[in-house]
Amino acid sequence: MRGPLASSLIPLLLAAACVAGPAAAQSNEVLAPSSLGPLRVTTLASGLQNPWAMAFLPDGRLLITERPGRLRVYSNGTLSAPITGLPAVWAQGQGGLLDVALDPDFARNQRLYLSYAEAGSGGKAGTAVMRARLVGSALQDVLVIFRQEPKLSTGNHFGSRLVFNRQGHLFITLGENNVRISAQALDQHQGKVVRLWPDGNIPTDNPFVGHPTALEDLWSYGHRNPQGATLNPWTGALWTVEHGAMGGDEINIPQAGKNYGWPRITHGLDYNGQPIPESVGTSAPGMEQPVHQWTPSIAPSGMAFYTGLELFDWQGDLFVGALAAQQLVRLEIAGDRVVAEERLLTGMGHRVRDVRNGPDGALYVLTDSGNGKLLRIVQAKPRFRRSLQGDKLPVREGAAPGETPMPKPAPVRRGG
Repeated sequence: MRGPLASSLIPLLLAAACVAGPAAAQSNEVLAPSSLGPLRVTTLASGLQNPWAMAFLPDGRLLITERPGRLRVYSNGTLSAPITGLPAVWAQGQGGLLDVALDPDFARNQRLYLSYAEAGSGGKAGTAVMRARLVGSALQDVLVIFRQEPKLSTGNHFGSRLVFNRQGHLFITLGENNVRISAQALDQHQGKVVRLWPDGNIPTDNPFVGHPTALEDLWSYGHRNPQGATLNPWTGALWTVEHGAMGGDEINIPQAGKNYGWPRITHGLDYNGQPIPESVGTSAPGMEQPVHQWTPSIAPSGMAFYTGLELFDWQGDLFVGALAAQQLVRLEIAGDRVVAEERLLTGMGHRVRDVRNGPDGALYVLTDSGNGKLLRIVQAKPRFRRSLQGDKLPVREGAAPGETPMPKPAPVRRGG
């Protein structure tokens, strides 16, 4: 193979080798049904203690957080010893070490960001975000850039995901610490999405800058417990997914200054089967409706738009981890609407905590348990071939010249 495509594939192949590893690719493989045909699900690593998030480094190695407070590196079938230099985390209930995200300029500055539960007074805690440089197997130049105030959690609803947008802003999703009405209070961080610059400074065009009683770092409010967030790579918009109570899990596209309703409006019930006490119903003036909701709940967590080639028919689809449903959920998207849904990994017993695109085009999944796993998902029998004669998209076998590559499959199931 020669030419520009061959050259461009070299770093991708090296990165893929770092991720899969020669030994890992041969072990612990199972097939799972899907609308594309069988998926090959490979367990790359196990023995992780409640893994929460992952982020691929430019060289293909994979950072993984564990909720008790450890950050590890996965490479070539091996998990590293914990990275040193992390702050103390409040690892109680749903608290602990949570999300990890790379600085958009990581290749130059080696900077990463971590969200975690931080102890406060009176046995309570809140979400904090720190940044540091990854130097070898240690974090250096650690700086806390955000603290949720006040700290109200006794173990529940910390959020939290970290997402950079194209302009370099950092979005932080925050749970309401199981103090429902705080999600409507503009002078508290509970139940909010925050937008900052990477150094913790507040953008001057944030929607509440200059507001006499609101926190100026707020972007949107009225959220319950958003444990998933991602940037739509086609539109650049932030998408989030949050837990409802008993029903009413939501996908939203948070807009500046908008109120997403919790607990005033919700499609769910309280855990005793009664209406949420503060709720006035499923809609109210001045409050936004979700893009999509699940009743009964799936308990959604990490989410990612698929951008790879290994599952090319699904490119552009949104994948959401489901903890209670123990599934990976695929959502077909048309504009800002969910038009179809498919449940994957059903019956495998995996509480899916996070899902990410890999540099090799595969999907990578973390499962939440005391024996958490890192899974790699590809098609068992790909239905396309890659053209190696110029930089062309994959095409179907027998496709006519000029035919649109890989049309989307028919909708699997209408979203509910």
